[in-house]
Amino acid sequence: MSAPAVVLVVHPGAELYGSDRMVAEAVEALVEAGLTVHVALPTSGPLVDELTRRGASCRTVAMPVLRKTALRPKGFAALATATVRSVAPTSALLHALRPDVVYVSTQILPTWLVAGRLARAVTVCHVHEAERHPSRLVELGLVAPLLLAHRVLANSRYSAEGLAEVIPRLRRRTTVVYNGIAAPDEPAPPRPELDPPVRLLYVGRLSPRKGPDVALAATRLLRDAGVEVTLDLLGGVFAGYEWFEAQLRQQYADLVAQGVVRFLGFDASVWPLIAAHDIALVPSTAPEPFGNTAVEATLARRPVVVSRIGGLPEAVDGTASAVVVTPADAEALAAGIGDVVSNWARYAATTREAAAQARVRFAPQRFRREVATAVLDALAVRRGSADPQLAQRHLTVGGRPTKVDVVATEPRVGSGHGGPGVEPRPGDGARSHSQAQRDPRP
Repeated sequence: MSAPAVVLVVHPGAELYGSDRMVAEAVEALVEAGLTVHVALPTSGPLVDELTRRGASCRTVAMPVLRKTALRPKGFAALATATVRSVAPTSALLHALRPDVVYVSTQILPTWLVAGRLARAVTVCHVHEAERHPSRLVELGLVAPLLLAHRVLANSRYSAEGLAEVIPRLRRRTTVVYNGIAAPDEPAPPRPELDPPVRLLYVGRLSPRKGPDVALAATRLLRDAGVEVTLDLLGGVFAGYEWFEAQLRQQYADLVAQGVVRFLGFDASVWPLIAAHDIALVPSTAPEPFGNTAVEATLARRPVVVSRIGGLPEAVDGTASAVVVTPADAEALAAGIGDVVSNWARYAATTREAAAQARVRFAPQRFRREVATAVLDALAVRRGSADPQLAQRHLTVGGRPTKVDVVATEPRVGSGHGGPGVEPRPGDGARSHSQAQRDPRP
């Protein structure tokens, strides 16, 4: 019997935010599929223990991360220096492990796709980004490295279509795999009566693109209008963005002093905190590829108000307990919150069914099955009929058998769970989700 195939998973961080949790699920999928999994990270952090618990070995390796700062001359010089310095440790790791597959969990580590190809490994890139740039040349530079991936996975139709718009050839090798999010065992139901104060919760990085400033401004607007609300912000900042948190604290110091606003910092135990609140907010001002926090709120049986931008509407598509509003607009966010407050009984009554639907649509077992199938299929296609074990292999991922067959062509963009191909991105026009259910746009 041949030795298990070796997979090297590469990830740009070691925390426990959304993309970090998804790489942990992907690692578990590959381990469950009988593969030997190693993970390369740029630093150590809480993700290491999680990955080790799921059966992977972890090591830290210097790696250049493609950030927006690289678009400036000084940033580009720093990226070039980091790339040169990473060549030796990257080569040493690939030589030591000799992986059959290099699985890159993000679009912002393009050098690993080059290294994987040079090492004659199957390359898979799982895109969790939704970046758009006004410069066609810059967009091409960000997306072009994906041509080195044998298989591309995208976590939303929005992300997949964005890639295909820049380089149409990517459409044939891209598959949509929605994130898998574990649900609480027995989510607490919403309060039957919404006695004041109404408890609002923002979950996410304290970053300008995530819109915590919009949530704070909407909180002030509601209180000025006589609606008694409080706001808790759950999440920390990226290194280098401490100024943004300081700015928020200064601008809303009066609400902090009154106990109306609280900065809670990061906490991995999200479910008790969601349960202690009434309405979740996802007020992103820049395109999100997906909306893990919106799905978490739905799974926890809490109404959620999200920005109509990127993949967020897709994450709450068909969710009657969600409201979709214009992004970067505090008045629109306040109006969305006000709609939920004014119609609390109706929204609260929809949360049970919404949670049940989300449990199926975003089940971790489904995510793991689709990731494992994509990786094994790419490996089988690469090896061809020379390896009959991979050419026709039955897996059991999350309790459901999956058959991987060699196919002669690469997959087209489409849903990893049998859905249609990429659809046009949604147009504009804020609407509540009761309207969205009658509107075919995602």
